Amino acid sequence: MKNSSYHGEYVSSNRILYTPSEFARETLLYLQEIGQVHARRPHVSSHPDLSSYLFIMVLSGSGTLSYLGEQYTLSEGDCALVNCKNKYYHKSSDDLWTIRWVHFYGPTAPGIYQKYVERGGQVIFHPHHIKEFNELWDKLYRLASSDDHIKDMKINEQLAALCCLVMAESWHPESRAETGRRQSLMEIREYLRDHLSEKITLDMLSEKFYINKYYLTRLFRGAYGMTINDYLLQIRISHAKELLRFSRMSMEAIGEACGITPLYYFSRTFKQVEGVSPRDYRKKWQ
Repeated sequence: MKNSSYHGEYVSSNRILYTPSEFARETLLYLQEIGQVHARRPHVSSHPDLSSYLFIMVLSGSGTLSYLGEQYTLSEGDCALVNCKNKYYHKSSDDLWTIRWVHFYGPTAPGIYQKYVERGGQVIFHPHHIKEFNELWDKLYRLASSDDHIKDMKINEQLAALCCLVMAESWHPESRAETGRRQSLMEIREYLRDHLSEKITLDMLSEKFYINKYYLTRLFRGAYGMTINDYLLQIRISHAKELLRFSRMSMEAIGEACGITPLYYFSRTFKQVEGVSPRDYRKKWQ
């Protein structure tokens, strides 16, 4: 574990970067990071595309959370819950905030989060008893920095309690339709990221996610400002750049891994997007 304090120009923080056991990763809800930060100046923090769920609570001041294209204002006593696989960032306002956060994951975490959303759970909520959340945070922080030989089990217990408290705040039937649509789009984006090497069509997505393809097209563009094909091309090219820089795979193999084949089409498409050929891009970073 790494317990660190930092006092800089923008923030003053205390955090623990936690490394769970293999048993915890495979079986339990486990802690990834826990901390508290006080903003000295307005600043932005973002860690998207993580296999993690982030819980935030605001102790004082205010700030903004951007999540899935929406902007939310957080004030003292507010909490937030987000899936870090999705694009997000949060920043302090001029009345500099102090926040506490918990990054966690585990085999059951996606199902718990999905149930939270299905019940109408909000990205931002204002709990009736913030004291209970603070007490749980204190317990988790102490456990993470302790030498208790069964602390992963105890951390699992406290994270389950945190999920119970969060779930108790989730019953908002009036928002279920909207959150259901957002959840569908989140699942589709995750599917595209996980299957970018495969041939993907609107008809296939429509059948898999039980949604009319024309409605899906309008919904996706309205939420993300681009078509599904444009988004798919974006993540395929991003993956290609990563493989070109950090692997020794052949051009043909990279094109196949990114779902852009044959080789001549991969080279042409990459150059249209990046302005250079894949080979020249690789040379630039060698």
